[in-house]
Amino acid sequence: MSEGSFERIRVLILEDNTHMSTILRTILQGFGVRNIVETRDAADAFETMRSANPDLALVDYMLGDVDGLEFTRLTRTASDSPNKYLPIVMVSGHTDRSRIMEAINAGVNEYLAKPVRPVDLYNRLVPLIERPRRFVKSPGYFGPDRRRRQDPRYAGPFRRASDQDFDTADVDFG
Repeated sequence: MSEGSFERIRVLILEDNTHMSTILRTILQGFGVRNIVETRDAADAFETMRSANPDLALVDYMLGDVDGLEFTRLTRTASDSPNKYLPIVMVSGHTDRSRIMEAINAGVNEYLAKPVRPVDLYNRLVPLIERPRRFVKSPGYFGPDRRRRQDPRYAGPFRRASDQDFDTADVDFG
């Protein structure tokens, strides 16, 4: 992906720490991103999503009243969500497996550990832009397909035997 490819991308940064927000903005500008909107809380982020229509969001895990997990859940499932399909990269200093899995199960597309290195952010953004994963809707989850790769040996419509009652009409293959 060339630097010019990032010029048209609109990025929302939801980060309550001014210094971290500045770091993320500076890295994005180094990639060529020109349209960056920064917010400090989830309510402002929802309003910004309505007006700025971002292509992706960088969301801090630990925020004030509504944390990054709840923001992600609301983005994915709230009836008034401005964009249920918004690619979300969770940014956090917490790297324990349980928090990462909680973020993935909330519907984030990617997880990025602090301190943020430009190469790591780049490696999260490029797949979101060039190879976005399809979204899946099931009784307990709506978000990007959590499977990173497809098994070439698998030939059936379901991943598990218990999926036989799953309604394929609930899957968005777009």
